[in-house]
Formats: sequence, C-alpha cells, structure tokens
Amino acid sequence: MKRREFITLIGGAAAAWPLAAYAQQPEKMRRIGVLTGSDQSDAEEQVRFAAFRQSLQQLGWTEGRNIRFDFRSRSGGNIAHTRKNAAELVALGPDVILVTGSNNLGALQEATRTISAVFVGLTDPVGAGFVESLARPGGNTTGFTAFEYGLSAKWLELLKEIAPSVALAGVVREPNVSQGVGFWAAMQGAAPSLGVELRPIGVRDAAEIERAVAAFAQRQNSGLIVTLSGITILHRGLITTLAARHRLPAVYPYSYFVTSGGLLSYGPDVVDQYRRAAGYVDRILKGEKPADLPVQAPTKYELVVNLKTAKAIGLEVPATVLARADEVIE
Repeated sequence: MKRREFITLIGGAAAAWPLAAYAQQPEKMRRIGVLTGSDQSDAEEQVRFAAFRQSLQQLGWTEGRNIRFDFRSRSGGNIAHTRKNAAELVALGPDVILVTGSNNLGALQEATRTISAVFVGLTDPVGAGFVESLARPGGNTTGFTAFEYGLSAKWLELLKEIAPSVALAGVVREPNVSQGVGFWAAMQGAAPSLGVELRPIGVRDAAEIERAVAAFAQRQNSGLIVTLSGITILHRGLITTLAARHRLPAVYPYSYFVTSGGLLSYGPDVVDQYRRAAGYVDRILKGEKPADLPVQAPTKYELVVNLKTAKAIGLEVPATVLARADEVIE
C-alpha cells in the first residue's frame, strides 16, 4: 500500500472513532419511583404495573436500558410507614414518581414539592389540596382521578336493583380518609328516594373489618357498599369472603374486588388509568412540567358481575343488570 493511501485510511478511521464511540454510549438512565399501597406480589398490582411498563416501552422507555424503577409499597394504612416510604423514595432522587391513593400522595407532598409526581386512583385532588385546579394543577403534581363523589349514588342504586329487598346499606369506609365523607354525602342524597337507610362501618384493620361486618350482618334486609381506600383494597379478599359468608349482597368500586369473589362492581378501568399515566410520565421525562398537564377523569367505566357469588348467597341477578354488564364471571 502506498504511503499516501495509508495515511488517508488512518485519517478516515480516526475521524470515525468519535462517531462510533458516541453511538455506543449508553443512554442516560432515568429513575421512576413507584409509591403504592399494594404489595408488589399482589396479582392485580402486577397486572396494573405491567400495563404501565408496557405503555412506557411503547413510548421508547425500556427498563434496564434507559429507565429503572424504585418501589415502595404496602403501608397497610400505617401513616408513619407511609411517610417513611415517601421519604425513602425522595432520597433516591427519582426524575418522576408514580403514586396511588390519597394517603401516599399526602405523604409524598410532605416529603417533596419539587420532584414531579403523577397520581392515579384519587377522588378529589382539588378538595384535598393536592392540586390548585384540574385544568392547571400547579406545583409538582398531576394525574388521573378515579371517581366523582356522585358515583357512590350509583353504587347504592345498583345495590337496590340487584337486591330489591335491601332496606339497610352498610357503607364500609376508612375513617381517616377524607374521600369517605364525600362518598357518604352523595349516598345520603340518594338513599331516601330508594327507601334505603345508611349505616357507616368504619374500618382500620382486618380485625375491625371482621367484627364490624359480622355485627352488621345480624340486621335484616341488609347489604354492603364498599368504598375505596387503602384498607379496603388491601383487605378486599377478607371483605368479599365475609360478605359471602354472611350472605350480604355487596357493591364494590373496582372490578378486582369481583375477581376476588365480590358480587358486583362499578367503576373506572384502573388498568387503563395506568396506561394513561405512562403517557404523562413520558412527557415529564421529556421536559414538560406537571403544573401544565391537566388532571384527567376516567374515560372507561365497567360493570362486572360475579354469578358464582350470586348463586352462593342465593341471589338471582336481574336480567337488566346482566344486559348492561361489561363482564360476567360464571
């Protein structure tokens, strides 16, 4: 090879080295914190998070390549533990945090007002003071609401439709969760026209759930409405088992209560909310601010009925309910 050709070859290769090195540089790793009240081993939690992860991947974010997850979960309603989880996540310095439930978000906002957060599963983020408004959240937090309080009146209507003899409805709620008050008020407005008396059933742990439901079941023509909270989600298997044992017709807020053995649920498609949350996480990682991303309401609701449970408690589900059901478990 002639000397001039050799020098040209070496020069061209040297010029290409920086490009090759740049192409082989690993992508910047971004950290996503996850603060939830459910255990990571919970089957429904795994389904929800799989949808979140898959949606992120479709948007170009792959775990181990350009994102990593840090989890803190299952406080069991213990506020001190919830605050500890939030503080630990914040200390890790994530780029954004996915958070579920009002207790977790409250603890997170105590720990940071600068790290971006996207919530799912909240009922009234404005009333709770988490955001300034739905259209312009302000601050470091935005996300996706689960319910309007008025939906609880629909739960009461469904309970009366599926079990017309019900005259007393026990409302299972966690006393220290503010959204329980809103649900209760909406049901009170609808109860007289339906001929139903309401009774609050406050629960803080598994033992209290068992005692309270057993005592309530002694009343004639009674049924249950289970509102949404960390405690009712965590102990949904116990609640649905007790309702079946005491032959109590019951209405639940999410379909996974019904797949756990509950009778009927009406509420938003929670998996869809996790998919949509991934879109907000993507936009924040690409530079947008939570303050500029409006809080969004559910777009999909589903009515789910468990005929196996209905049969076990001696209840015949009306054809009008079955005709409207999005899913019937047999």
